[in-house]
Amino acid sequence: MKHQYDLIVIGGGAAGLTASGVAVSLGAKTMMIEKARLGGDCTWYGCVPSKVLLNLGKKAALSGKPVDFSVVRKKLDTIRQDIYEEADDPAKFRQMGIDVEEGEATFTDKQTIRIKNSGGILREVSSKYFVIATGAKAFVPPIPGLDKTPHLTNHNLFEIDELPKSMIIVGGGPIGTEMAQAFQNLGTKITVVDMLDTILANDHPDMTAILKEHMEKQGVTYELGAGVKSISGNKNSVEVTIERDGKTKVLKAEKLLMATGRRANYEPLNLDAAGVQTDKQGVTVNDKCRTNVKYIYAIGDVTGRYQFTHMSEHMAKIAVSNALLKFPMKMDHKHVPWVTYTDPEVAHVGATQQKLDENGVKYETYKFPYSMIDRAITDEKTEGWIYVYAKKLNGKILGADIIGAHAGELISQYALAMKNGVTLKNMADTIYPYPSYALGARRAADQWYVRNQSIGLVKWIKRIFGYSGPLPNLSDPDKIV
Repeated sequence: MKHQYDLIVIGGGAAGLTASGVAVSLGAKTMMIEKARLGGDCTWYGCVPSKVLLNLGKKAALSGKPVDFSVVRKKLDTIRQDIYEEADDPAKFRQMGIDVEEGEATFTDKQTIRIKNSGGILREVSSKYFVIATGAKAFVPPIPGLDKTPHLTNHNLFEIDELPKSMIIVGGGPIGTEMAQAFQNLGTKITVVDMLDTILANDHPDMTAILKEHMEKQGVTYELGAGVKSISGNKNSVEVTIERDGKTKVLKAEKLLMATGRRANYEPLNLDAAGVQTDKQGVTVNDKCRTNVKYIYAIGDVTGRYQFTHMSEHMAKIAVSNALLKFPMKMDHKHVPWVTYTDPEVAHVGATQQKLDENGVKYETYKFPYSMIDRAITDEKTEGWIYVYAKKLNGKILGADIIGAHAGELISQYALAMKNGVTLKNMADTIYPYPSYALGARRAADQWYVRNQSIGLVKWIKRIFGYSGPLPNLSDPDKIV
C-alpha cells in the first residue's frame, strides 16, 4: 500500500519540531500537525516565559524599585513572539519542505489519522510512520474545593495582567521553585506549600538546603511537610487549609498557583484505534522510542519519561533515526542533565549520590567550593559548591551536582565528559582560561590528583633526586586544595 507520507509528526513543540526537521533532512516526505501554535510549552508556557520572569525579577530586586507589571508583561510577550518568529514560525518549516497542518489529529487505524481543522473540516491521511509528540499538560490533584476555586497553572500564569500582592504556590519542584523566586523578586509575597519536607526532591539535599535558605532570605515562606486539605476562594482571594503533624493551618493570599507536576497529553489521539499501549506515565515506548506498534513512535513529555526540552530533542533524533534509517539508536539514560534556573542555579547530571549508595557502587566524592573560584569571588557569587562522583582509581565520572552561578553551563562540562569518557585526570590536565567559572570544574578535578597522592611515592622521589622538603600532610582526606 502506498502512503501519502513517509512520516507524520503529531505535535509541534520542541520534540515535534526536531523530529520534523530531522525527517525532512533525510529526504522523507513529512507532515507536522499542531492544534495550537508551534513552539509548544517551551516557547509559550514553560522554559522561555519562566526564564524571562526570573531575569526581570532579578533586575527588579537589584534596583529596589517598584515593578511596573505592564512593562514586564510586554517584555514577556515580545520575547516569546521573537523566539516564535525566529525558530517556530510555520513558514520556516514549510520552506524546509514540511507540510504544516493546523488541526487536531486522531488515529483511525495504525497507519491513518483524521485531521480536524479549526473550521471543522475533516481530512484523512496515511503514513508509513508516525511520531507522537503531543507533550504534557498541567496536572491538578483532586483537592476538595479546588475545582470551584480560580487558580493558576503554568498554562495561564504567563497571561496575567496584574502582579499579585501575594501568592500561594502548591508544589516545591522546579516550576514552583523558579516561580517562587521570580514573583518574590517582582514584589509578590510568596508562600510555598509541599507535602515533602524538602524542595527539589530529585536534587542533592546539600544543594537544596542552600537554595532554600537563600530564598527565605529573599522573603519566601515555606510550609513543608504539609498536606493540602482543602482550598476555597474567588478571583480576588484564596484560602488554603494545610495539615502538618495533625495540626491545621489556614493560609491566605490573593492568588494560587498549582505547580503540582504535569501529565502526558494523549487522550484526544484515539490511540485504541491504532492499538497503542499507554500506562500511568504516558505513551509506552522502548529505548528506541517505539511504541508496541512498529509504525508508531512517541517522544518527549507524552511518554512521561523525561519532561525536559533537551530530552525531547534527544528522543526525536532517536525515534526518527530508528524509523527512517533503521539505525539501532537507543536513548541515553546515563547522562541526562537537568537545571533549575534560580539564583543560585541548581544542576545535576548522571547518577545521583543516593542512587550510587543504593546500588552499592564504590566511588569518591570530589568537592570544590565557589568561594575558591576567583571569578566567583570577583563577581561576589561565592555561594555554591561543585560535587563530582567518580572512581578513585581512574577518575571515571559517574555523576555531578552543582549549585551556584552558571551551574547550568558548568554541568554541561560533565555531561560532555561523561558521554565521551573524559576522566577527572583528563580534565585536570586540560588548560582552562583564567579567571573563569569553568576553571572551577578543573579545580574540582584537581582534587582527584590530591586524593591519589602517595606519601610512599613522595619519599621515593625525594630519595632518587635528593630533595629535602617536607612530606605532604595527607592526614585530612577531605582537605580541598
